[in-house]
Amino acid sequence: MVPQKSKLLLLSIGCQLGKIGVFPTDMEGGHSSELAEKPMTTISRHCFGDDSEESPFSISIIENMKEDYGLFVWPCSIVLAEYVWQQRLRFSGASVIELGAGTSLPGLVAAKVGANVTLTDASDRTEVLDNMKKVCDLNKLKCNVMGLTWGVWDASIFSLHPKVILGADVLYDTTVFITTYHNRSGHHLISFLMAKWGLKCLKLLDVFSFMPSDKASGLSGNIQLTEIVLNNGHTKYL
Repeated sequence: MVPQKSKLLLLSIGCQLGKIGVFPTDMEGGHSSELAEKPMTTISRHCFGDDSEESPFSISIIENMKEDYGLFVWPCSIVLAEYVWQQRLRFSGASVIELGAGTSLPGLVAAKVGANVTLTDASDRTEVLDNMKKVCDLNKLKCNVMGLTWGVWDASIFSLHPKVILGADVLYDTTVFITTYHNRSGHHLISFLMAKWGLKCLKLLDVFSFMPSDKASGLSGNIQLTEIVLNNGHTKYL
């Protein structure tokens, strides 16, 4: 049995090394042109905690450096994964979905700290979904892997009832988020929260101003509809 201090040292060394190269063709006798045509695959190791923590661990991610978007770890994914680790007590036992997960680092960290995780990405990106399954197996983590298509109804997703939805770098352009909100107290008014978070409101409507009278008669309380601009370059987030 390896002593705990030795395990911590090995983990630290492995994380400092960062990446382990895995090449699809034997270098002996291989031609450079043949290698250039084949995808270059690496395994990157991402560490969480240190020797002052009770249970430091690492997550290994299979990356394909010749593919785009879904097959390598983006900076925002690293940041979100670290936040999940630091908030690990919040995630333990929670139902979590990661949208546009790609290499799935945040979702895998959530699974490692005890969350029930579903990893999702585009249904037509079979290579990304297959890679998710391989990464789960590599880290000995059980996650549900699901293909989704933006804008297409998928009844299976509505049976998951997540407590937390994760998304690392999933908004690329200015996006308008349209939502309805039931104002229940002064500190939870939608206008108060948007000012607090630095969000820009395009439209704020009292729902009774546009709801048909027969439908409005069954509603009560202060309910509003708002259109909020989510812009990576100009919007502050909580």
